[in-house]
Amino acid sequence: MSEELSAADAVEAALGYAFRERALAETALCHASFSHEASGLASNERLEFLGDAVLGLVVAEDLFRQHPEWPEGQLTRARAALVNGVTLARCARALGLGALVHLGRTEQRSGGEGKDRILAGCFEALVGAVYLDGGLAPAREVARRALEAAGAPLEASRDPKTAFQEWAHARFRRTPAYRLAHDSGVEDDEARFTLEVRIGDETWGRGAGRSKRAAERHAAEEALARAAALDG
Repeated sequence: MSEELSAADAVEAALGYAFRERALAETALCHASFSHEASGLASNERLEFLGDAVLGLVVAEDLFRQHPEWPEGQLTRARAALVNGVTLARCARALGLGALVHLGRTEQRSGGEGKDRILAGCFEALVGAVYLDGGLAPAREVARRALEAAGAPLEASRDPKTAFQEWAHARFRRTPAYRLAHDSGVEDDEARFTLEVRIGDETWGRGAGRSKRAAERHAAEEALARAAALDG
């Protein structure tokens, strides 16, 4: 059995979904760095684009139905807390995708199987592949199960900054503070601002984003993951 088919078998077991067109699963596991070295193989970038849209729709629809009293702004913040690189990378880790994604030699040497952006992209690509293969219903179920496994179920839809502040108050009776750690100065840089969230002198999370608000949210998500591990 080939490496690609073995990976497809493993990802089907992880997702709980059997592909009719298994080539879609194989493509979803093919990072651009690998396709550049293997002539003729498509990368997962187009599936990643589609999967991002599918995830956004699935999460938005569920939040809309679960919280009829929420205004647009609150729905938007809750969706952003669930559909972002940090959370989707956690979904990928829960599924074991780091061991399955095909990477080029440079990415392999640099630990690409553990990078959030690569893992999140692979998960998005798989959601896109499931959508193309079976439609919205199985894609929705895959997304829901993965979020649940990653500790970010759709029901847990509070803003991450608020959630971490509540945890810090309960645990330490202190309010977290956010500190700017880096500013690239490049206006269109997706990771222009890097911020840390601290409780006292201890850093609990670090996040990057195009805006300071996005970076704070990502830092809070990382801090919440650490808090969950501490409580668990």
